[in-house]
Amino acid sequence: MFRSAVDIQPACLGLYCGRTVLSVNGSVETYGDCGVCPRGQRTDDNKICRECMGSPDRYDWLYLGFMAMLPLVLHWFFIEWYSGKKSSSALLQHVTALFECSIAAIVTLLVSDPVGSLRIRSCKVKKLSDWYTMLYNPSPDYITTVHCTHEAVYPLYTIVFIYYAFCLVLMMLLRPLLVKKIACGLGKSDRFKSIYAALYFFPILTVLQAVGGGLLYYAFPYIILVLSLVTLAVYMSASEVESFKDLLVRKKRLVVLFSHWLLHAYGIISISKLDKLEQDLPLLALVPAPALFYLLTAKYTEPSRILSEGGNGH
Repeated sequence: MFRSAVDIQPACLGLYCGRTVLSVNGSVETYGDCGVCPRGQRTDDNKICRECMGSPDRYDWLYLGFMAMLPLVLHWFFIEWYSGKKSSSALLQHVTALFECSIAAIVTLLVSDPVGSLRIRSCKVKKLSDWYTMLYNPSPDYITTVHCTHEAVYPLYTIVFIYYAFCLVLMMLLRPLLVKKIACGLGKSDRFKSIYAALYFFPILTVLQAVGGGLLYYAFPYIILVLSLVTLAVYMSASEVESFKDLLVRKKRLVVLFSHWLLHAYGIISISKLDKLEQDLPLLALVPAPALFYLLTAKYTEPSRILSEGGNGH
């Protein structure tokens, strides 16, 4: 039985349950029964399913950029980890990984609605529960559950899965041929270890997005800052970088440093959202601060120096 907007309707229970618009006759809309909204729609304040016609805001794009960076950074880490000093093919593998992820991102945007355009339409994220609509299915009589699970944050939740799928397909098509052809300095068992690693971390990233997508949406700027600071400190300590001169010895160290600076900047921009440029842009001057602090204080925390001074004190 269909109901129109002028009829008295029973309440549509549930935080995310709504009525779909079946037809529009002038100013009168005809609605269906209360239930789940179709994909690409979410409920308005009147519990009516409305088409998502907005565009992602700056923070949404920064979140998608973070999720797109995760597999790329992991690719680069494992390529570097397994190539070691034996192979000169690491750079080409890094470029290939960047190419794979870039093409996957472009294709993902092209297949998203509207198809064939790099622009996507989206629903506005209002609160954390928007990411977990499956937890808010109502039970009016405490027996029967009305299932209203849908993507209220369309398409921020599912677009990440699509991107990971394209990344995986492109990697399996391109990387094995490349590695087999150029990774001559590695043993047969070591050649494909970076690819095997990807076959592990892609399922992990998928589960992470499925379970913690909403939490990541709100926490990713702080995750970027903390992880980039920790990894930079660990790298400089492991590489025994204690002065500016040590940084200039190898170009690779400068590349790692500048990469971390880019991550610092990304995290700061994500936190501030650059809403007020005159206030937020000066914060980018803090980007080199952690590295400078480390270089200026590293000589005072050298374990051998601390032990020797302790011994002299006795």
